Amino acid sequence: MVKQLDFLAGFSYYRLVYFCVLIDVFLSWFSGTDDFCPGGSIYTNPKESSLFLSLGRHVDVYFPSRKRSRISAPFVFSGERFEQKKPSIEVLPDECLFEIFRRLPGGEERSSCACVSKRWLTIVSNIRRNEISDNKTTQALDLNYESTDKKGGDVSEVEDEDVAGGYLSRSLEGKKATDVRLAAIAVGTAGRGGLGKLFIRGSNSSRGVTAVGLRAISRGCPSLRVLSLWNLATVGDGGLCEIAEGCHQLQKLDLCHCPAITNESLLSLAKGCPDLTDLTIEGCANIGNEGIQAIARCCPNLKSVSIKDCPLLGDQGIASLLTSASYSLSKLKLQALNITDVSLAVIGHYGKAVSDLSLTSLQNVTEKGFWVMGNGHGLQKLKSFTVKACRGVTDLGLEAIGKGCPNLKQFCLRKCAFLSDNGLVSFAKAAGSLESLELEECHRVTQFGFFGSLINCGAKFKAISLMNCLGIKDLNVGLPPLPPCESLRSLSIRNCPGFGDASLAALGKLCPQLQNVELSGLHGITDVGFLPLLESCEAGLVKVNLSGCPNLGDKVVCKMADLHGRTLEMLNLDGCKISDAGLVAIAENCRLLSDLDVSKCTITDSGIAALARSNLINLQILSVSGCNLVSDKSLPSLGKLGQTLLGLNLQQCKAISSGAVDLLVEQLWGCDILF
Repeated sequence: MVKQLDFLAGFSYYRLVYFCVLIDVFLSWFSGTDDFCPGGSIYTNPKESSLFLSLGRHVDVYFPSRKRSRISAPFVFSGERFEQKKPSIEVLPDECLFEIFRRLPGGEERSSCACVSKRWLTIVSNIRRNEISDNKTTQALDLNYESTDKKGGDVSEVEDEDVAGGYLSRSLEGKKATDVRLAAIAVGTAGRGGLGKLFIRGSNSSRGVTAVGLRAISRGCPSLRVLSLWNLATVGDGGLCEIAEGCHQLQKLDLCHCPAITNESLLSLAKGCPDLTDLTIEGCANIGNEGIQAIARCCPNLKSVSIKDCPLLGDQGIASLLTSASYSLSKLKLQALNITDVSLAVIGHYGKAVSDLSLTSLQNVTEKGFWVMGNGHGLQKLKSFTVKACRGVTDLGLEAIGKGCPNLKQFCLRKCAFLSDNGLVSFAKAAGSLESLELEECHRVTQFGFFGSLINCGAKFKAISLMNCLGIKDLNVGLPPLPPCESLRSLSIRNCPGFGDASLAALGKLCPQLQNVELSGLHGITDVGFLPLLESCEAGLVKVNLSGCPNLGDKVVCKMADLHGRTLEMLNLDGCKISDAGLVAIAENCRLLSDLDVSKCTITDSGIAALARSNLINLQILSVSGCNLVSDKSLPSLGKLGQTLLGLNLQQCKAISSGAVDLLVEQLWGCDILF
């Protein structure tokens, strides 16, 4: 009851009177009487003009003496008696309150009403923008309108404050995702720039998001451009149909694990949201060909489509998508779908605008599909291509892709069990524009394929990455003289247990212009193999990651600091056999170094002190996690280093006390410290 009265406190005098008049009008109508005369002169005797309550030049309200109250007012005066009674505005049906709320002067007043109760919030949130009254009386009672008019400026509509430009973003997760909160968002964002992005992750288990909440969004947020719904079992076709009816500016739609959504939703969205550019669907078991075909027909500006784990979607839907959006679709991602070689053939022929393509876990696609796609000569603009866990990737298909995609720059192959050295070398020869190649869990590729791709790649080739490739092993016989790969700048080899010193030394001679080197999780490399690489790099190393290489020691670090200290910016030695001698070399030579990781190394307080004494080094990130020989004695040195540090990792440093860390936190207030 108190809330129902308190919301009026923010109203101006004129607005308050106008609100009371509206209530009186609808109470008259509700009671069935005809005492209120809306048209013509409301009094026949001119003497009754004294019974008017003048509100200025805008409006007069007539209170004839014979008129009695339709309901019991909150306060009733009877002679000298003062009596308080229960307000009875709640006796009005929702239709009457709806008519009252839509006639309020502005969004601020409607927001105030929405704060009274859930019932009022629900009613206000169901008012569409085109249902809000814009009559002159409403404008006349708005003080902002009056002040603007007196200044002689242009008189703007009252609802200008509610003009939705779609500048706001809201996110609801878990228990906070309810219909009530969505209604509050719809009402609250209307007068503050308009809701442009809405993300809902999960739902309240007892009061989850339903069509009621999405209806409020559709009616109160016509400027919505981005909608993302994840893990919402209670949202069905009704909710998305409401969005399609009210949010015609929708451009990006993301549906993830919404099992109740079917083709009916996509049919409505296709008709109501023709400006859709980005569509992501994942784990929606009831969406199939019909819905995707409707999107393809009605959304001519579709640029990005990602579809994953939709068992009802087949070749018909993909074919319709490619043929209808042949000149606009630039990004396509297909994963775990029941499509065949037919879809790949359509992609190869009609994907004229596709520049980014990803195919993952397509179990029904064979070698023929990749071969036909490469020979379709439609992927002329393809620049980035990712293939993962597709058994149809073979040497023949890979060579066709290299020839059919002349502008391909980035190529990623993961879990391609039937790809061998011959296919990789043939692809490298055909793909003249290739800049980056990534291989992961391609176990048939050996050292011959690896080095063969390096010497046969084009002049634009800059980066190669191998990860978990068990076929990569050191050769027992030496490699013949090979022409150098002058263009390669970045080398990454991670968790390839067979990669050792012989391969590393050969790489040093083959790639003299390396700048970024990542050798991670390689137990087979030692100082003997890494030193030739350091001596062969002519351009100067910039970023070096040697984490998880336990057989590399101070000798490598000292040589690296001596030869590449002038260019080195990032160095990761996590898990290497590094002592204080390595830190001394770094402190004396690496003037550009900003990121240093010596976690789980055998450094002591003396090494930290050497870094602190250096006038050359300006570290921003330092990690000594797991260095058990670093103690509280390093506190002054860390404090000095902290003048430039932005991040410091002291986790699992058992010799450092929590009290010392507390002092360090107070001293280095601008540095993020992990302990």
